[in-house]
Amino acid sequence: MFYREAGDFKTSYAEDNQTFPIKFDRYRYYAVLAVAFLVIPFIVNDYWLNAVLLPFLIYAIAAIGLNILTGYCGQVSLGTGGFMAVGAYACYKLMTAFPDISILIHVVLAGGITAAVGVLFGLPSLRIKGFYLAVATLAAQFFLVWLFNRVPWFYNYSASGQISAPERTVFGVPVTGAETSAWAVYLVCLVFLTASALIARNLTRGMAGRKWMAIRDMDIAAEIIGVDPLRAKLSAFAVSSFFIGVSGALFFAVYLGAVEVGEAFGINKSFLVLFMVIIGGLGSIFGSFAGAAFLVLLPVLLKNLLVGSLGWPTDVAAHLELIIVGALIVVFLVAEPHGLAQLWRVAKEKLRLWPFPH
Repeated sequence: MFYREAGDFKTSYAEDNQTFPIKFDRYRYYAVLAVAFLVIPFIVNDYWLNAVLLPFLIYAIAAIGLNILTGYCGQVSLGTGGFMAVGAYACYKLMTAFPDISILIHVVLAGGITAAVGVLFGLPSLRIKGFYLAVATLAAQFFLVWLFNRVPWFYNYSASGQISAPERTVFGVPVTGAETSAWAVYLVCLVFLTASALIARNLTRGMAGRKWMAIRDMDIAAEIIGVDPLRAKLSAFAVSSFFIGVSGALFFAVYLGAVEVGEAFGINKSFLVLFMVIIGGLGSIFGSFAGAAFLVLLPVLLKNLLVGSLGWPTDVAAHLELIIVGALIVVFLVAEPHGLAQLWRVAKEKLRLWPFPH
């Protein structure tokens, strides 16, 4: 078979420890990036952009952030929707207060503000964990949604309570507002996702990632061998919240354009991103991509197949989607806790050894 590592020699530790040590993996990665950056922008249309591509790109960033906190550091969080709201409202306030600054800088700054808020709400993790930490982050979810609903300053005293993204451009091309180009909006989100994935991959493979995993596996033993739980847990909350804040800012400014916090960033959003991480695979950057792709494509597939082709009622298809997602979560938690990422690793391992038994 073509998937072999025979003859793929490494002459240094850096080569052996790179993200894709097998040449075929590297070439496949470069091919995917080439298609994503050089092909899709020329063929994308509004339907695929709004139904599949933008939700996938934005949710994948949020899933990467939650996976760092839950999958790598072992800190359960149910406040993803609230932190996405922080990123969205921070981006809105920055866009209206500093209209001459690039939207790209606003998104990054919104992620930084969300990181600071995440550290604040991550302080209880120093004393509690497991179910109690989940309840604490759930309280953060409800508090943040209530705050953005009740304090008019956050939505600039708008009568409707909604926030709307002003028109902004990147290199002269509109990426927010009514007159946007599909390819430009897609490329902005793709650049943020690519940068987020590279940063997360390097962090999880470095010293920070090893500290997070040590805390996840056994925090007492990690502290004995010299890992500072304070820094490890709060850094995980900060990095996770940064990525989630970036996804919230993109979700508001680039994807929806106008949001109301209760509808766009409610508790359902927190559960949706958590389900992406569980189905995709805890402790895996690829699993974040796989889970986001699966839960974005599933509703589109069911809608086109059941509603469009078979004529089923829309509410029946929506309920079937919930049944399928719930069943898959139970199956993955029982049969394969590491999700789609582990199935992909097993398939690659069998392919490397084919036709010999494994």
